[in-house]
This record gives sequence, structure tokens and C-alpha cells, in this order.
Amino acid sequence: MANVSAVSTSKGRWSNLSKYASRIFFVLIFLQVPLFRVPCRSGICSTPMQVTSSQLISSEIFPLPLVKAMLYPGAVANGLITSRTVPSWDNLLNVYNLINVKEASAVTDLQRLEVLAGSYFSVAGALIGILKPGRMSMFGTLLIVWGLIKEGILTKPTKVDPERAVYVYPTMLLALVCSFLSVKYDMKKVTRGAPSRPVAKPLRSSSKAKLK
Repeated sequence: MANVSAVSTSKGRWSNLSKYASRIFFVLIFLQVPLFRVPCRSGICSTPMQVTSSQLISSEIFPLPLVKAMLYPGAVANGLITSRTVPSWDNLLNVYNLINVKEASAVTDLQRLEVLAGSYFSVAGALIGILKPGRMSMFGTLLIVWGLIKEGILTKPTKVDPERAVYVYPTMLLALVCSFLSVKYDMKKVTRGAPSRPVAKPLRSSSKAKLK
């Protein structure tokens, strides 16, 4: 009985792990904790939310109030931490330098398609993961990491402005771990292991075969 209760409690903890990891990933994305630093349409972006918002506003795919609603929680958190003030709703685009983002060149984003696509998946995965944890957050985070590796290691420009250089913050590791843990695995299949294969038994020779 003790072993059964121990197994059940361990399964319960593992089943809730993806839920907690999805919540932490949601906080990292929607409170806009800096994960990296890359050039984007609005200048310099440090979160997937900033990359996604600049692209959504420039392409006019989503209504502007909806994009501002996604940006506002992070703006409030950043304002309270840095200056202990809450930014106004009307001045939100000025805070993120998104006023003239429609006139900005799209070359900057096209050069970093992995980071752009990964930011889309990360924002959508963080939102969907609150309702149902899935693999979208992990896929988006892996795309961002690959884009940053490709930008920082595989392509080495000769002259780079230090303020516009690609940089990865340690919080990126936390986001990567949470995105992996947010995937809900079936622990019954993991603990059960591979099914045992039936062993073929040799056929017994009949009495007629012995007479022959």
C-alpha cells in the first residue's frame, strides 16, 4: 500500500509540473522579462512580445487596441520597477517606439526570421499554455535560440555597434527550461516501459514425425 501511495503522489507531482511551468513561461512572456537583445523594426527588442507587437502593428493583422492590451501588463511591470510609475494607455506606443513602425524597413525582421517566427509561437504558446499546456512554447523558444545562435556565432560581422549587438540574457535559459517542462507527458506510458515481447516456444514433434 505504501508503494502504491508513493507512486500516486509522484504521478500527481509530475502531472502538475507542466501546469506550473506554463504559468512561469506566461509570466516571462507577458510581463516582458528581457530574454535577448536583437535589432527589430522598432529599434532594439529584448522580448518576444516586443518583436511580435512591432510586426503586428506594421502589418496591421491585429487591431491596435488588442496589441496594446498585450503590451500593457509588461509596460506596467517595467514602469513600476524602474520609475515607480504606471504608463498611460495613450502613451503606450511611445514607450515602445512603435509610432512610426509602419514606415520602418522590413529588412531587419527578414534577416532574423527564426527570431520573428519563434516570438510568434512563444507569445501564442504562453497564452494557450494557460488553458492547455502544449508544445508551441517549446517550438517557439527553440526557434529563437537557433536564430540567436545563427546570428551570434555563425555570422560574425567585422564591425558591430555594441548597443545593437545581439545579446542573450541568463533568463533565456529559464524560459527554455520552462518551455520544455510545459509539455505534458503521459507518465503512465513512461513508467510502464516497453511491452514485453512474447517468446516463441519450439514446436513439439509429433509421434508421426518420429515414426518417419
